[in-house]
Parts: sequence; structure tokens; C-alpha cells
Amino acid sequence: MSAVWTENEPVSQAKEVKIERETHKLEKRLCRQVGQAIVDYNMIEEGDRIMVCMSGGKDSYGMLDILIKMKQRAPINFELVAVNLDQKQPGFPEHILPEYLATTGVPFHIETQDTYSIVKRNIPEGKTMCSLCSRLRRGILYKVARELKCNKLALGHHRDDMLQTFFLNMFFGGKLKGMPPKLTSDNGEFIVIRPMAYVAEKDLIRWAEHRQFPIIPCSLCGSQENLQRVQAGTMLREWEKQYPGRAETMFTALQNVVPSHLMDSKLHDFKNLKTTGIPDENGDKAFDEEEFPTAVPSLPGLQVIQV
Repeated sequence: MSAVWTENEPVSQAKEVKIERETHKLEKRLCRQVGQAIVDYNMIEEGDRIMVCMSGGKDSYGMLDILIKMKQRAPINFELVAVNLDQKQPGFPEHILPEYLATTGVPFHIETQDTYSIVKRNIPEGKTMCSLCSRLRRGILYKVARELKCNKLALGHHRDDMLQTFFLNMFFGGKLKGMPPKLTSDNGEFIVIRPMAYVAEKDLIRWAEHRQFPIIPCSLCGSQENLQRVQAGTMLREWEKQYPGRAETMFTALQNVVPSHLMDSKLHDFKNLKTTGIPDENGDKAFDEEEFPTAVPSLPGLQVIQV
């Protein structure tokens, strides 16, 4: 008789131990990466009251979960307030987030504003809705942060989001601009932080599965498969699949900028450049070839033509 594996077949003890060990390593890595980002960019300080923006997706659930753990171990005192904006999307399960947040021990607030109708009324069918939706959401969340007396807003963007934003700005915006881990809000009133800056999306997916977060899909924009951001994400995942470690290398590059080797005269005074007679490791090597790792594969979709 041949053995047939079924969903109900018990997991072996050895496999359970391995899963538990891997999950423990994942938790330690997430806490270490979030903690490192907080320290590197001085994201959280004594007395901060932080509004943790909850969308109902894996990223915001993961962010709140890890921040709760960090708060328990932190050498300083700060407060967390979880906030969700119910945009009245059709079919939105409005009970899920309040029920979950009630189990965390963190104070929370659900803000109800019908931005869905505004977006649908003003954006033609077939056009992307992200721009208007994000502007409306931003204004409302600033108002809520003010009312809740929060001085910082925590967003759940992770490493892959930051890389996607960098390439979107380069390919479609003509800018070398990314998504910063910490910055003032555009109205100058709050500090916006991204504690998940060092975290890979694949780790958040695994953590969400382990913690069994009640994920809420975004019916407003989740079906817009032709979004440029979706395409950029697919490109990065393909690169990482074919050449493991490339995403980490690109992310490291965002932290190692050499303005004198770009072309922005606002960042480097090319016009008034003078010789100093002093050796400079960032000076131009003139006729030297740039050195890269020997096994650099070609980029997907690009053809190298030799002449």
C-alpha cells in the first residue's frame, strides 16, 4: 500500500522543532532589524506618543506586533496608539481590526471617513486611484494625530517598498529619490518614521502566517494589477530570485551615496570646484575602470550588444 500525504497528517516532532527554531530566529531577526533602524535614525525618543497607522495588511500588523515587543524591552518610555482609517470601501469588514486591536493591550482609534466615494466620483474608470486616495488619507490621519496628541506617525513600509519607490522615481519621475526611514511630515507638524526600513517583505509574509493576523485586502486598489508599483515589485522579486542578495546590495547603496559622483549641482558645487593638491579617495580615478564583483549577471530584459 502506498502512503498518501494528507492535510490532516500529523507533523513529525523533528519538523515541529525545526519550525519552532526557524520561527524563533525570524522573531529575533525582526526585532534586531527594527531595533537597529530605530537606533540608526533616532526614530523613537523619551516621551514620544506614536500613532501606529494600521491598514489591515500584513505590514502594519507586523509593525505593531514588533513595536509592542520593542516597547516592553526599551530603556525609554513612549506610548503607542493604533489608528485605522475606515474609508467605507464596499465589503470592508469593519469589525476585524477593532476586535484584533482589543487583544493587543494598545489603545486604538478607528476613524471613519467615506473617502471611497470621493475617489470613485473623481477618478475616471480605469485610472489609478492611489494619488487622490493617499492625499485624502494623509490629511485625515494628520487631523487624527493632532487630536490624539501624537508627535510621531509610524508607517509600515519595509525594505522592498523603499527599493520600489527608488526605482519608480528613477524610471518614471526622473529623480534619484527614495522613501526615507524618517522625515518631517509635509505640513511640518509631525515626524514620520518607518521602523520596518530594514525588514524584507518575505520575512513579514512569514511572520504574518505564523501570527495568523486577520489580513484585510484592499478592495479599492488591490485589483489594480497594472500599477507601476506592482510592476516594480515584480521586477525586484525576479531579480532577487535569479540573483539572491541583489535586493540587499541595492538597499545598501541607498545608504552609501556619493554626491560628487552624480550630477546634482545642488548637492555638489561642480561650478566652483578647485584643485587642492590633497589626495581624496572620492576623487575621480580618471582612466581607471570601475571595479565590481566578477560575476555580475546582466539585468533581466536588457540585451548587451557588443560592437
